[in-house]
Order: sequence, then structure tokens, then C-alpha cells
Amino acid sequence: MMQRKEIQNCCSSDLYSIQIYDPKFNHKDLTLHTVFDKLAAAEVTDIFHIPEGMEAYTVRGGLYAVYIHKGLPSAFEKTFHYIFQEWMPASEYEVDSREHFELLGEKYKNNHPDSEEEIWIPIRQKH
Repeated sequence: MMQRKEIQNCCSSDLYSIQIYDPKFNHKDLTLHTVFDKLAAAEVTDIFHIPEGMEAYTVRGGLYAVYIHKGLPSAFEKTFHYIFQEWMPASEYEVDSREHFELLGEKYKNNHPDSEEEIWIPIRQKH
């Protein structure tokens, strides 16, 4: 966050929290304690002017299920449970092996009960 103002070509003030799981990871085993790589990101118009200490990363395209989490981060477990234990098993989709991310937009208020963030889960048709 301290270097955020160094990014000259942002598309908006939105921020992203990107999670990258091991490609061999079985998403059926996903829990709140699963280990993954996490990136803090901002969408940019081009990657020609990258501040020192930062790097470009392109999220792979594809189909995503999008959920809204309202409330404190401590309440995320309830949202997480709904997505992976209720909605996903009952749907015609399964988790795809791509990046998961949260969009922290205008309604995101860090550690505030009125905060909202979009949760993007990569999905594909069940086999």
C-alpha cells in the first residue's frame, strides 16, 4: 500500500487480492487454513511502467462465480462455507484451477461491519 501511488496507469481505485493455489491442489480440500500465494494488485492500462519492487501479473480468463461478502473479514468463514459447502456441490460447476480473487472496490471498508467485497471463484462445468 505504501507504493500504491507509484502506479501511474491504474484503471480505477479498485484493489485486488489474488490467491494462487498449487496446480496439483484438489479444491475439494479447500479450507480457511489452505496454504496459497497471495498477491496485492491493481488493474492497469499497460505494463510498460512498473514501479521498482513490483511486477506484472495477468489473471487468466475464464468463467467465474461472483459472490458479495458483506461485513467484517472475521465473518468470511460463513461466506466461504456457503460457497464451497452449499452452492458449489449443488451447482453444475466445480472449481477450476485458476486464480481466485477478491475485488476491493468502492464499498470496501477495511475492518468495518458495512464493508462489501466481490469474491471471484474460477469455475468450469462438472465433468
